[in-house]
Amino acid sequence: MFGVTTSDDYRPVAWMGRYPVDVTTMLVALHVICAVLACVVTAIPGLGGTLNYFIFDSARIWSGLQLWRLGTYAFVHFPSGLLWFAIEMYLLFVFGREVERFIGRRGYIALYTILLIAPAVLLAVWGLWQPSRLAGSPALHFGIFVAFATIYPRAELFLRIMAKWIALILAAVYTLQLLAYHAWSDLVVVWTSIGGAFLFIEWSGAGPELAWWDALKTRFAPRPKFRVLPKTGPPRPADSDDVYTSIDPILDKISKFGIGSLTASERRQLNRERERLLKNSE
Repeated sequence: MFGVTTSDDYRPVAWMGRYPVDVTTMLVALHVICAVLACVVTAIPGLGGTLNYFIFDSARIWSGLQLWRLGTYAFVHFPSGLLWFAIEMYLLFVFGREVERFIGRRGYIALYTILLIAPAVLLAVWGLWQPSRLAGSPALHFGIFVAFATIYPRAELFLRIMAKWIALILAAVYTLQLLAYHAWSDLVVVWTSIGGAFLFIEWSGAGPELAWWDALKTRFAPRPKFRVLPKTGPPRPADSDDVYTSIDPILDKISKFGIGSLTASERRQLNRERERLLKNSE
């Protein structure tokens, strides 16, 4: 929908007739089932407190070792927020599928797990000084949108505004709202999700080229034992002004070994040339 690059690891988990069922679809279904169960439990007298056994509670984690709360909190959806929950699920279905198609099934599961567990772990440490509680998944799925905006920063969405600007605007509004109410623990969760999504996409080589990030990865990368001298002769295809000529070797490599064989720099080059084609078409 938004790009032409598709991971070799992307394939449906199952099929319902002619319709593929991917990881994102299964996650949406799981969240919806949990929301329906929350409504049923809340409606039954005497069972309303059942949901409290699944929300994140730092005091319960440290005193009772109730470690399941590190993951179950995101699937607790109280009936009072069902309208925003429906919008959240729609955005997860639309943008989550695009992220899954780009980085593949394994990468997408790893990203979702990081966005699920990392904020809870930080809040658990935070709870040693200040007890905190958390329920729901708005920050988690906002992180999925940030991942989409990192992969497709120039994709035009609402009112033809680019995805990167929408992500920045929403992050700013989200932050100001939490700052106004001194919701420090929620602020930690939001920015952990934003940072985790952005860094995961950058580390996988799917995000925009950033000089400071490349320098940081180079600093921690293993150094070669031998010094490689540049070849003298005609410039490499990547230095040519012809976009198609510059990506021919990469496309040939994809056709032979699949997109999973590309290095991070080759993925960046392919994304960069795709952006140039989009600009020229405009």
